[in-house]
Amino acid sequence: MATRAAISRSVAASSQTRSTLVSALLVLVGPVAPRPRWASSSRSQPETRTSSSRKPEKKLADHLSSVIDAVNDRKLPPELRGQRNAVRSETDIINVVEQRIWHSMEEGQFENLPGKGKPLDLSTNPHADPAEDTLYRILSKNGCAPEWVELNKEIRSRITEWRLALKKAQTNKLNKNDPKWIEISEALKLQMRGINDKVFRYNLIVPFGRQMFGLKWEKELDRLEG
Repeated sequence: MATRAAISRSVAASSQTRSTLVSALLVLVGPVAPRPRWASSSRSQPETRTSSSRKPEKKLADHLSSVIDAVNDRKLPPELRGQRNAVRSETDIINVVEQRIWHSMEEGQFENLPGKGKPLDLSTNPHADPAEDTLYRILSKNGCAPEWVELNKEIRSRITEWRLALKKAQTNKLNKNDPKWIEISEALKLQMRGINDKVFRYNLIVPFGRQMFGLKWEKELDRLEG
């Protein structure tokens, strides 16, 4: 029993001594911050790198933007260089081109040009794709035209006939509830949908920039009344 009591007194004394030492270390060193987890430390590192690398990336983006602006500025006519932001559309550039043409005409630069008074040689198109140009020459020699050309003619012819029929029906209309007008208008709307289907087909195969608009019933009526 005495031995057990001695052992328990020594253990208590050692634990008290350990706690005393820990308290003394905390006073000298100060409270120790909890160690961050690996996940939080790995997240904080990219944020620091990102914030430090933003400035070089912004400088690079600004430099590339200035280079692009300079290249685009060189594409403009000399009259518009340095004021690229003032150019709102292609119309501004077209106006400059037209002014140059008129000045050249007034100065007589178009007089005595080679081939004056002779028919133009349209056998080749330097601006067309070589494969398409060859195909168009073959069609021309055989008295044929591309599909979109023939379709354009057909659409324009049908639109002219349709508008004449609409004008005639509009002239003979007694009132909005006229049974004959209602019958004719339904037939004309059906024809209009057929024309618009051809316009849709035409816009799919025609070269870029030659698309056309379809017909709208209300717009055509306003066109007649106006």
